[in-house]
Amino acid sequence: MPGPDLVSLADTNVARLLPAYAREYPATEVIIHTRLGNMRVRLYDDTPVHKANFLLLARKGVFDETVFNRVVKGFAVQGGRSDHRTIRINDYHLPPEISPRHFHKRGALGMARYDDQKNPGKLSSNTDFYLVQGEKLTPYQAQAMAGRKLTPEQLRVYQTVGGVPSLDGQYTVFGEVVEGLDVIDKIAAEPVDNTMWPRQEVDIKMEVVEANR
Repeated sequence: MPGPDLVSLADTNVARLLPAYAREYPATEVIIHTRLGNMRVRLYDDTPVHKANFLLLARKGVFDETVFNRVVKGFAVQGGRSDHRTIRINDYHLPPEISPRHFHKRGALGMARYDDQKNPGKLSSNTDFYLVQGEKLTPYQAQAMAGRKLTPEQLRVYQTVGGVPSLDGQYTVFGEVVEGLDVIDKIAAEPVDNTMWPRQEVDIKMEVVEANR
């Protein structure tokens, strides 16, 4: 597959290489196939590094060797890890693209991050993504939980659709589920072990909806 070599990517070059790749090979939507159903995800243009990284790893088959590995019912389902990955890839990070326009409503797609004490810049993981399930909240509850001032529209969405406002302003949201929201609920209902890993693996297969389709 075209695009940067996955072992050549590093913190120092992703902001330059990834958006250039996405401009040459554009796409906006990805279908996440699972045994519990499919989710169609739309990626945001104003988070170009995260969008390009997701498209690159999807096309190169990285996510196809991973599973939903952390499931917290009422919160989020996280994927992108595996015990049987064969594709070589560097452990690089993505610069944050946190925007007040994008918030953690139900169905939001975000990127995880780790080692907060060593990561004051809130750099994102390169492979660990999550989909928000959350719950419906009153405007007072949502604003009390949020890490930033919410707009009236965001308060309305948290009340009618649900989400996790405590993550707002902390993690990069770079897309949202536009079809198959119920699949998040099905994954969240899976029995898990004491590490929140589903007892029966929920495999991932990703299909990029190419721009010429």
